[in-house]
Amino acid sequence: MPDRSAFHIRNLALAAGKAAIDHTISPGEIVGLAGLDGHGQETFLKTLAGLEKPAAGQVSIDTAAGRLAVAGFRKAVASGIAYLPRDRRATGIFPTQSVLDNFAISTVGRDARMGFISTAERRRRYEVFRERLSIAAPSPAAAITTLSGGNQQKVLLARALALEPKVLLLNDPTRGVDVATRHVLYEVFRGLAAEGMALVILSSEIEEILVLCHRVLVFREHEVAAEMSGAAMTTDAVIAAMFGRAA
Repeated sequence: MPDRSAFHIRNLALAAGKAAIDHTISPGEIVGLAGLDGHGQETFLKTLAGLEKPAAGQVSIDTAAGRLAVAGFRKAVASGIAYLPRDRRATGIFPTQSVLDNFAISTVGRDARMGFISTAERRRRYEVFRERLSIAAPSPAAAITTLSGGNQQKVLLARALALEPKVLLLNDPTRGVDVATRHVLYEVFRGLAAEGMALVILSSEIEEILVLCHRVLVFREHEVAAEMSGAAMTTDAVIAAMFGRAA
């Protein structure tokens, strides 16, 4: 029986005249994206999320209904793809809303009971993720802006996980968080992979990719300049590929 949650990238070109990208990301795999700023790794991640259109090619995911093309953000979410943005303040949190509302905004329908939103059900779901992610908040009703940056990031991650995705796309997920939060997130990511979720992590820190990922795609000039895994994944090798040099 075919794998129902593999993530397929076929003949994907990020810009006109650039080499096509072909990859399959399997359940339980953590794939890292590296490169100098502006060299295509963020465009690639956003394309996987349905937020940007490629110059050519397509992204698809295996579902119970068959292989579905990812055409747009809503289709991506409906297909089982969740995206965590890089800038939580500008594109992630709703600063005037509570912790609970920020958590539940993407899954409102799951809290409905007989046509009405059940606050108790919403709180129950939040508590599951609060415990799993060690979210430190004075109460679910507290304003999201009263939380530390790391805890805001955990709430956004909880929101993404509440969608029950097959694939989780993370855009620099530990940017601006403290060391303790970083290690909590690392353990969560490893746990999700162990449960069969596929993760794609763009990180501005090479060491983070080396610690977390099973393999890394290094981008240069909007193409995949190198793919590494296992013992070949070293800081020197990644940096060399970023600058177009041999390790």
